[in-house]
Amino acid sequence: MDIVLEIIKLVLVAGIVFVTAYFTMKNFLDDEKDRRAYDLKTANQTTVLPLKLQAYERIVIFLERINPNTLIVRVNKSGFTAHQLHMELIKTVKTEYEHNLSQQIYVSRAAWELVKNTKEEIIKLINISSTKVLADGNGNDLAMLILNVSANLDKKLPNDIAIDAIKKEIGQLF
Repeated sequence: MDIVLEIIKLVLVAGIVFVTAYFTMKNFLDDEKDRRAYDLKTANQTTVLPLKLQAYERIVIFLERINPNTLIVRVNKSGFTAHQLHMELIKTVKTEYEHNLSQQIYVSRAAWELVKNTKEEIIKLINISSTKVLADGNGNDLAMLILNVSANLDKKLPNDIAIDAIKKEIGQLF
């Protein structure tokens, strides 16, 4: 009977030592896992943050480049008919957009939706304006009409709204 009691004592002590060691090791490994996850997140931040900022910069450049005022100055050439200018403006907006498609990976869904909507609104502005001039008319007439329409809007241009939202989103990163 004494031997059984001694064996039970040893098993009980061994069980307590095992449980203590188990929870100590578990806590250590959990802490180590959390530390590694934090280190990985910190390393990713130092890598991803510059890419995000670069994406925001490129989007702002895109939005500025498709602003009707800068777009017309850059695209309009003397001798263009209204139809030629219309096609060249649409082509330029779409090309600029396609050139910046990859930036959507680094920005929020809401910011990218603003960028897409801005592109569509600018194309709509160009298309509506082009219906108000003769296709074989002077390209400068279309250019002036687009500039007048964009200047006389009661609200901000879609570009300005999107840029303000993007600046706000960048501010949330810091």
